[in-house]
Amino acid sequence: MRTTAVFAATTAMALVLILAGTGLLLVLRSSLLDNAQSLALTQMNSVVRQIQEDDSRAVPSNIGGSSTQITQVISAAGVVLVSSDPSLPSLYEGPPLKVGESYLSESRGITSLVDFDDYTVAAQAVQGRAETLTVVVSVPTTLEKGAVLTVGWSLLIGIPLILGLTALLIWVLVGRALRPVEAIRTTVAGITHHQLDQRVDVVPTHDEVERLALTMNEMLQRLQTGDEVQRRFVADASHELRSPLATLRTGLEVAIADPSGQAWAQSAQMLAKQTQRMSYLVEDLMTLAKIDDAGLRFTMEDVDLDDVLAEEVARLKTVSNHRVSLALEPLRISGDANRLAQVFRNVLNNADRHAATYVSITAEMTTATATVIIENDGDTIPEDDRERIFERFIRLDESRSRETGGSGLGLAISRDILKSHSGTITTGRSQHGNTIFTINIPQQIPPTNPFDPSAATG
Repeated sequence: MRTTAVFAATTAMALVLILAGTGLLLVLRSSLLDNAQSLALTQMNSVVRQIQEDDSRAVPSNIGGSSTQITQVISAAGVVLVSSDPSLPSLYEGPPLKVGESYLSESRGITSLVDFDDYTVAAQAVQGRAETLTVVVSVPTTLEKGAVLTVGWSLLIGIPLILGLTALLIWVLVGRALRPVEAIRTTVAGITHHQLDQRVDVVPTHDEVERLALTMNEMLQRLQTGDEVQRRFVADASHELRSPLATLRTGLEVAIADPSGQAWAQSAQMLAKQTQRMSYLVEDLMTLAKIDDAGLRFTMEDVDLDDVLAEEVARLKTVSNHRVSLALEPLRISGDANRLAQVFRNVLNNADRHAATYVSITAEMTTATATVIIENDGDTIPEDDRERIFERFIRLDESRSRETGGSGLGLAISRDILKSHSGTITTGRSQHGNTIFTINIPQQIPPTNPFDPSAATG
């Protein structure tokens, strides 16, 4: 990156200097030639007026001239009649001029930046005594050419020196600017999955480098949190599976060791129950894994939510030892019927598991939102734990047997499914002091929040 930055900056500056140098030479050349042409025109006009003001129209004997300009009067036949420098031939090479016509040599273009004509020539035809005379004034361009060449060579030598110094300065400055970035890179490169608690140093420079360091620390924090969640998930899952596996192994070993087969008959029901428990647990783990991997898919359609809820309540009545009551009104929303049934099943099972004598379910449609309240008369949930119970593998009653306490995944799965439906689930206390779960599901998923399984993360 450092080399690339230096190369890019030096190349850009080289282009700027080349364009600026070329422009400078063009302006200098144009200015010098304009000055030479101005001198030639001034002298030419002076001689022309001298001839025109002479009544005899004779060729003037004194036409002036100096080392910076040469004045000639040429006959119609091209013969130099008078010259400020008799050693020079005619300097006019233009077309024949009629009286009043003038001529001014042109400057060459950019391709001849330092290739000057030897003279800048201005000429005008004037009527003499017996013939047309041509007054020619030529200004040598030696000085102008020398000035342009001097500036050109200075630029040709100076530009590489300037570029070299610039490249060196940029190399040093970029190195100093990237030093904190290199420190961040070195720190991050040395962090392994066993050292995710490390952070990069944040230098208060109030610029992109500081923001980069803060961003890297935020990313490392997310990685550490994700790693901790994954490790805890694996540990909790292993812990949950250990109990039924141990029970199955013990039961099978006892049954195998008993040749009479009585032990198998006695333990078959218990083994089947443990197998079913493991099946439910593995299914829940698979559901959570799909949610975390944004792989859980839903079939969104119009759903009679009251029918789905009624079916789950009817199932609960067949297996519950408590009184189950239901009061509902027609509820029609857009969602996945099977996943919403899973939500109700999880919450109803939780309520029944903790109820003392009854479970009550009420449902109504309020302001385009389906609201379902599930109440039980069991132990209430402490206010500080009302959010924790929706975390994975959370059991508030640690003394409760795992055989009857559930896996601690049902409420977490329910909240994730409801999030994907733009819904919510909360817990609290009813006016009678009982535990309630309140489920709110909008009638239609908002267009600004289209269903995306990746949003279903808990």
